[in-house]
Amino acid sequence: MNTIETKKQPRLIRLPEVMNKVGLCRTSIYMLIAGGQFPTPRKLGRASLWIEAEIDQWISDVAQAQKGGGSVMRKAQ
Repeated sequence: MNTIETKKQPRLIRLPEVMNKVGLCRTSIYMLIAGGQFPTPRKLGRASLWIEAEIDQWISDVAQAQKGGGSVMRKAQ
């Protein structure tokens, strides 16, 4: 029996979905990006796309920082 191992491709999401996930407006997201505190988008033609796992990790990091009493915003990796 042959098993084919498939790699899960990262899911790319557009700005409206990013805004919905993080609860921030376009301007706030781009200000955080400029400050190095939010994952940067990838460009595909004219489209800006974010890797969903990076957004989910950012949300988790913000929640942990708030829970631990630390700084909410940190430099994005």
